[in-house]
Amino acid sequence: MIAPTNEAFRQEVREFMRSNLPDDIRAKVAEERMDLPKEDQRRWHRILDKQGWAVPSWPKELGGSGWTDEQFYIFERELSLADAPRNTVYGVGMLAPTIIEYGTDQQKAEILPRIKNADDFWCQGFSEPGAGSDLAALKCKAENKGDHYLINGSKMWTSEAHIADRMFGLFRTDSLGKKQHGITFILVDMNAPGVEVSPIKTFDGGGTEINQVFFTDVKVPIENRVGEEHQGWGLAKYLLSLERFGTAEVSRSMRTLQRLKAFASNQTRGNLRLIDDPDFKQRLTRAELTLRAVELTEYRLLFGGEPAGAEASLLKLKGTEVQNDILELLHDAVGVHALIDMGDPEEAGELPAGPEEAGYAARAHFNFRKTMIYAGSNEIQKTIMAKAVLGL
Repeated sequence: MIAPTNEAFRQEVREFMRSNLPDDIRAKVAEERMDLPKEDQRRWHRILDKQGWAVPSWPKELGGSGWTDEQFYIFERELSLADAPRNTVYGVGMLAPTIIEYGTDQQKAEILPRIKNADDFWCQGFSEPGAGSDLAALKCKAENKGDHYLINGSKMWTSEAHIADRMFGLFRTDSLGKKQHGITFILVDMNAPGVEVSPIKTFDGGGTEINQVFFTDVKVPIENRVGEEHQGWGLAKYLLSLERFGTAEVSRSMRTLQRLKAFASNQTRGNLRLIDDPDFKQRLTRAELTLRAVELTEYRLLFGGEPAGAEASLLKLKGTEVQNDILELLHDAVGVHALIDMGDPEEAGELPAGPEEAGYAARAHFNFRKTMIYAGSNEIQKTIMAKAVLGL
């Protein structure tokens, strides 16, 4: 397998993780949690910032690390294998590159330092009740009043809106012409009068990391617009390409696979270890081979010398599919105990306590189904590849 070979840097990152990642945060990440508390995220971000690693992909003059592409790749891999939290994805990984590319000097000066210092947490206001995969159908309206916009409508499935300080979102500023026209990229203070966050309890029975956000006559200063009015669709495509690349989560899936194999090696089905069961072994091998193929594809797109465009859809598609295959295997490996831990007190009283993995296997299996829907559903990714890559 082709892989970066900067072993000295790899060991530096591993040692930092061993010495600095708090055990309580590591344990939460190992349970495949997507609702890591805000203060845990902030605490870890500031540990990284003290080391100079909180925003490694940014330009060096803005606080970035100045790493090579291979160093950045190694860092992301070791972060995942150590069960360390993801970077604050909406601020560091999505909004900041967009502000760097399209923002004014004033926006860069005001927004980027507060992301770097973990002073502001951001959420993404794209999807709406009638506009998900067909994002251009959005209707949440921002009316230009001269010195401010007046926003009315709602956003749906907004991850971390309940802990966010600010939102970057797409809003309808004109309804004439093609639906991709008349969309504007605007930044909103989540504490502004008229903003209401309504948490949505997810099917997995766990946390409430997704929300619906309602806007009622919310005033937003005109200088909070990023880019030109009505031209937000171009910014959205740029930002979504970043999201789709990151959604592949190859390194995170590798860590989950490690935990799955260790668990299956210590469980028995009849006279066999679970990992030696022919049916389970076949499914496990297929998932591992698929993950390796996605890993090589990711490496090719990252280091192939050409910027990844629509091809990022391939990573999003196959990366989320194999991620869900691995989590489904873990859920099946835990067996009936996974269902007990979902909250059936009668069943829980009839059977002995299950393995530690029962505490999160079912929740992770059900929760991560959404990765095949968000950032553009996998069906949409197939359409993108058919048109933009295959020319169909």
